[in-house]
Amino acid sequence: MPAHAVITRGFDLEAARVHLARCDRRLAPWMRRIGPLAFDFRKPFDPVDALARSILHQQLAGKAAATITARVVALMPRRGRIDPDGIIRLTDEALRTAGVSRNKIAALRDLAAKADAGIVPTPRQLARMSDTAIIEHLTQVRGIGRWTVEMMLMFRLGRPDVLPVDDLGVRMGAQIVHGLEELPAPRALAALGERWAPYRTLAGFYLWRVVEATRAAARAGAGA
Repeated sequence: MPAHAVITRGFDLEAARVHLARCDRRLAPWMRRIGPLAFDFRKPFDPVDALARSILHQQLAGKAAATITARVVALMPRRGRIDPDGIIRLTDEALRTAGVSRNKIAALRDLAAKADAGIVPTPRQLARMSDTAIIEHLTQVRGIGRWTVEMMLMFRLGRPDVLPVDDLGVRMGAQIVHGLEELPAPRALAALGERWAPYRTLAGFYLWRVVEATRAAARAGAGA
């Protein structure tokens, strides 16, 4: 991995908010309605642990995923964290007893192997890698797609200019904000989102909130 300058986690949310309000007059009223957003991008995290949890949560309801994840974490030698050594030491039987499917066991084993091989970067290495490089590395892990890595870039690393164009919620938010007749395709959303650069991450955060606000208003109207 080539050495680059350290990229600070997080970005100026106020500067991003001002930029988005100026460059998108349709999004601006929604932003005022929703209000300022706050995130703690400095909270420590381990890439292997985060990816393992993502694997365990795939295709499961929140409560079931949380239960299985808690069981796996309890089996780890390092308290509260899923790490490569712990995954390697666990037998398939132990993971199956915890509720992990065979496909997810294979994905966890691949994650541990790629972490040991240096393909999964350490937190220090992540801080010197571009968004593109991180996506290229982590999507080599079985069961980890681009969307999962984009969520890490946005919520964990606080990278300012990530737009998950395949995310249904973001696409729905863009449709609502811009009054589109149809859900925008990923390519169309990417083109629309060019105006939000270099703060497309915050635009994505707001688009998710737009969908939530619209649904809440619909429920309130139905209950009136």
